[in-house]
Parts: sequence; C-alpha cells; structure tokens
Amino acid sequence: MALVTKAGRPPSALRGAWRSTIGKKTVMAVSGLVMLGFLVAHVAGNLKVFLGPEEFNAYGHWLRTVGAPVLHHGWALWALRLVLLAAVAAHGVSAYQLSRRAARARPTGYVHRRARTGYATRTMRWGGVILLLFLVWHILDLTTGTAHPGGFEQGRPYQNVVDTFSTWYGNAVYLLAMGAVGLHVRHGLWSAAQTLGAGSPARGRALRAAADATALVLTAGFVSVPVAVMTGVVS
Repeated sequence: MALVTKAGRPPSALRGAWRSTIGKKTVMAVSGLVMLGFLVAHVAGNLKVFLGPEEFNAYGHWLRTVGAPVLHHGWALWALRLVLLAAVAAHGVSAYQLSRRAARARPTGYVHRRARTGYATRTMRWGGVILLLFLVWHILDLTTGTAHPGGFEQGRPYQNVVDTFSTWYGNAVYLLAMGAVGLHVRHGLWSAAQTLGAGSPARGRALRAAADATALVLTAGFVSVPVAVMTGVVS
C-alpha cells in the first residue's frame, strides 16, 4: 500500500526515501562518511602538535583565516562546523529512528544473544552517546574555554592542549572517547560499505581489514597526543 500524507497526497520522493529503512540507512552511511573525513583531517592536524608550539599555533590560526580575504575571519571554519553539526544530527536521528523501528518490529528480546555479534556492534548505541557527550565537553574545553582546566588562551591551542592533558580527568575522558571512536569507526565503516553497495562476499575480507586498519590508525593518532603530554614528549 502506498504511503500518503495527512492531506491525502502521496509523499514526495525525498520524503518517501527518508521514511524507508534503506533511506535512513543511506543517510546514516553518508553522514558517517562525512564525519570520518572530518576525523581524518582532525587527527592530521592534531599530530602537528609534535612539531612544536609555533607550528601548531600557526595551524590553529590558519584554520580561522582559510579563504581570506574573500571570506571573513573564521567563516570557513564555521561553515565546516555547520556541515559537521548537520552530519551529526542526521546520523543521530537516523540511528535513533532505525533503533525504534527495529524495536517495534521485535517487541520481545531474543532469549539468547547471538554469539557472532561483535562487541563493537553491541556497543554502537552507547558508543554514540559517549561520543556525543565527549563532543560537547571537547568544545567547552578547547573551543570556548568554558570547561578548560587552566587559563584558556585564545590563539594558543598548543598551550591549551598541554593544559587539558596535564589533568587526569582530561586524559581519562579523552582516552575513553577515543576508544569509542575506534569501535564506532570499525563497525560503521563496514556497515556503510554494505549500505552503499560496496560490500560483497569477494571483497568482505578486504573491507574488514580496511575498517580495522582505519580504526586502529585513527585511534592511535588521537591517543598519541595525550600520551605525549603525559610522558613529557609534548610540554
């Protein structure tokens, strides 16, 4: 039976696609890939901290002057933030609605949990919640300075990073979140490939290896910064 709107008219193609399960999975996959691209760029920028304060602070300044003089100071960075925010919102809404749809289709839980279900698969929901909470804390810590443990200094990201990772709780929060990132990327990249039609039995092993490697490299890259501060390599 065809879907109809409250006014009795069939929904638009875009709305109809969004209402379908495959449509929501596609939105989730595409928004996830957008966020993955951001993570890759972000970890590459983070690793500049190993080049010293001048290099890292110059990188932070460059982020705010991209597109100048055509674009006003910070406009390009805010445009990137808005794209990321839209991706996070689309990802979260589609994940929630798919979860609700699956719960309605299966009102009673499985008597036995499937043994082959991986740890990352079972923790995707909580991993997403952890990452959302971390994103809020991360912005308050290193973007606005509201929750920064030291004297937040605008335009000096190197010192701000050192301040954050000189505290036990800054390290604990960050390391927990990066563990969630690794699990989320590992399972999400594989799922996105299946949803977008890139998966196949012949490519299954290669895709899993690529997902594992991507998750491992990203996690190691992010974790290396607080570890470097804790060990005095970055100070």
